[in-house]
Parts: sequence; C-alpha cells; structure tokens
Amino acid sequence: MAVSSLRNFYKPVIVVSKCLGFNACRYNGQMAQDSFVEKLKGYVEFKTICPEVGIGLTTPRNAIRIVKNKDELILCDPKNSSDYTKAMYEFSYDFLDGIKEVDGFILKSRSPSCGIKDVKIYTNIEKGGPSSKGRGIFGGVATEVFPNIPIEDEGRLKDFKIREHFLTRLYTLLTFKTIKRLYCKKELTSFHNSNIFLFTMYNKTYLKRLNSIIKNINNEPLDKTLEQYETYLNLALGRIPRNDSKVKVLFQCVECFEGRISKEEKEFVVDTINQYKEGHIPYPVPLYLIKSYAVRFEDKDMLEQSFFEPYPKGLIEVRDSGKALN
Repeated sequence: MAVSSLRNFYKPVIVVSKCLGFNACRYNGQMAQDSFVEKLKGYVEFKTICPEVGIGLTTPRNAIRIVKNKDELILCDPKNSSDYTKAMYEFSYDFLDGIKEVDGFILKSRSPSCGIKDVKIYTNIEKGGPSSKGRGIFGGVATEVFPNIPIEDEGRLKDFKIREHFLTRLYTLLTFKTIKRLYCKKELTSFHNSNIFLFTMYNKTYLKRLNSIIKNINNEPLDKTLEQYETYLNLALGRIPRNDSKVKVLFQCVECFEGRISKEEKEFVVDTINQYKEGHIPYPVPLYLIKSYAVRFEDKDMLEQSFFEPYPKGLIEVRDSGKALN
C-alpha cells in the first residue's frame, strides 16, 4: 500500500497590521501591499488591527513619532505636540488581553505603533534625527503579552531564513497547542517522535531535555509533563538553525536508509549534500532527494518527520530556492 508523503496542517490565527493589504489606513491614506501576506491568505486566518485608528486617529493623519525623554518613551504628534502614549498603551493591552486565539503576528515594520525592531526613536519632539531604534508601543506590548509565539514584521519576513523560521515555529507550536487540548500521552509522544529530526536541527541540547520528558511520561502527571515540554519546546525553537546543523541532519537521514539504497545511490546523495554544504545547490535538492527514498520504500516513520515539510509547501516561493544556499 502506498504511503502518503503529504502532511496535514492546522490553520493558524495571525494578527496582522491592517495596512498590509487589507485597508488604506496608513498615515498618508495609503496601503502597503505585501506579497507574502497575500500568499498567506489561503493558509491562515487573519485578524487585522490598526492601533492608530484604534485610538481614534483619522486617515489620513499627521505622522506620529516616538520620543525618548530620559527613560520614558512618548508617542506624539510633532506638529501639534499631542501625546498619544497613554491611549496607545491602554488600547494595546485591552486589545491583546482580549484575544482568545492567536498563533502569530505580522506587524508593519518601522511603525511607531506596530514596529518590533526598527522603529526610529527620537530625542526631540520637533528637531533632529533619530538617535536609536527600538519597538513601537503596540509591537512592544505584543512581545510582552505573547513572549513565546512568532512575532515578525513584513520587512524582516522578506529574508528567507527569517521567514522559514517564522513559518516553522508557527506551525510547530500550533500543532503542539492542539496536542495540549487533546490531553493525551500517546498524541504527545507521536508529536515528539515526528519532530525528532527538526529538533535535532534546531537544538540538540534541548532535544535531550524533550527526550527525557517523553521517556518519563508515565511517571509524572500529564499537566506537569505538558508544561515542561512546552517550556523546552519554546527554547528549542528559539533561534534560527545554522546551515551546518541542516547538513548534519541530512546525513543522519541518509543513514536511515543504510542497506536499502545501493552504494552508488548513497554516494550520489552524499555528494548532493556536500554540494549544498559548499553552496553550489539549494537546500531543497538534497532534502527532496532523501524524501524520495522514504516514498520509494514506503517508510511511514520517515515520511511523518516534520523536517521534510515543517509548513505547507505552498508557502515556499520559487524565489526562495536560490536563497537556501549558504
């Protein structure tokens, strides 16, 4: 019987800045189209937000900015000195505390409300250029209220590695959230086993912790097990994996077919991995070659590994292939 090589994915809920292709609500009355956000529409459920409109500002409106006064950040209108700091903080906490379901955020880059890393911070309400960069008020509150879910801006998501990491975390954590609701040891064990190669690529140290938790699953209350597992899962997925980690896992996958593929096939796939390692071919080439062996041998355990498809393959863009080079 043929074994399916396709994974099923749950549909994540993402809070997105409304100006990113949903409504012309930017300060200048325009909308910022984004191809990645547009592509996501078929794969996620979006909840849109414009914090400026949320606090009662009109569209179009004066551009507002963040000014640092000693250790305090002030959100203000430099043209009329209006201070929107209190209103923005209150709106942000009210909105974010009221969200019942959310799996990730995609916010407008450089926005004094939504930005998460590259917002210009000024030292003067009227004169001079920015002295530093930081987070917008809404973006900062979002990272505070939801410290363990993927939060990015559309600018950073143009980078292949950041986008791949964002999607991998988004779908892996959503699957785990579903496992928590099922409250079943068998389902948790199955989830863990299907992510072994992915976790190996991300962080072997935290994988050992996760392995230990699963090994002792029958010796601890399930509530405690799930809590511990979630803690180390978040730590394991905390950083973008290095290319050499991908290479090591690819070689580990090849070893799983020892005795089933010919000497010539093994030499070919090893050479293909080395070609990727040296930056001559993109990552999907050795990945799909190895996966083809799993399909050929109807290796159900291997095909269930999220490493081969950590997020829907429809979200892989053609232009990504070359960017998967070292």
